[in-house]
Amino acid sequence: MTGKVDETLGYEQARDELIEVVRRLEAGGTTLEESLALWERGEELAKVCRRRLEGARARLDAALAEEEPKDGDAGTE
Repeated sequence: MTGKVDETLGYEQARDELIEVVRRLEAGGTTLEESLALWERGEELAKVCRRRLEGARARLDAALAEEEPKDGDAGTE
């Protein structure tokens, strides 16, 4: 459960595993050591999700910027 998260993990996979980590932490019944390992795994998974979302946002922003009319192009349609 410990260690670095695979950077090739997709957003959905990381999100689903993060949900499971949170579920296990909320359920309790784990030792302090297990809880800490789960917490660390959750932090790594959250970072993966955040990076994937930031990447998607950057791609969306770039695509929208390409669609905006350039200065001087407005009204030429």
